[in-house]
Amino acid sequence: MSKAPAMNLLIDVANEAVEAAARSMQQAAKERDNAKEQLELLHSYRLDYAQRLVQSGEGGLSATNYLNFQRFLATLDDAISQQNSIVAQSESKLETGRKQWYEEKRRLGAYETLQARQLQQLAAKEAKREQRASDEIAATLYRRNQGKH
Repeated sequence: MSKAPAMNLLIDVANEAVEAAARSMQQAAKERDNAKEQLELLHSYRLDYAQRLVQSGEGGLSATNYLNFQRFLATLDDAISQQNSIVAQSESKLETGRKQWYEEKRRLGAYETLQARQLQQLAAKEAKREQRASDEIAATLYRRNQGKH
C-alpha cells in the first residue's frame, strides 16, 4: 500500500473522530444546559414556596402547616443539592468532551501536516526528475549539434 492512500485513510478516520467528538460535545452541552435549566426552576420554585410560607405566616399558621412548609422546603433544598451535583457532572462531561475534540482536532492537523510534507517531497522529487530529463535532452541535443560542426 502506498503512502498517499494510507494517509488519506488516516485523515478520513481522523475527520470522523473529530466529527464524533463534536457531536458528543454538543450533546454534553445540551445536557448541561438542561441541567442548569432544571436547577434554575428548582431555585425559582423554592423562592416562590418560601414566599408563600412568609405570606401564610403573616396571617397566622398552624404548627402542622408550618412543619409541612419546612419539610417541603427541606425536600426542595435536597433536590437543589442533587441538581447542583448533576450540573457539576455535566460540566465535567462537557469539559472532557472539549478535551477529546481538541485532541482529535490536533491529531487531524498532524496528519494533514504530514500529508502536506509528503506532497511537497513528491513535488520536489518530480521537479528533480523533470530537470534531469530536461538536462539529458539538452545535453543530447548539444552533442548532436557539436557533431555537425
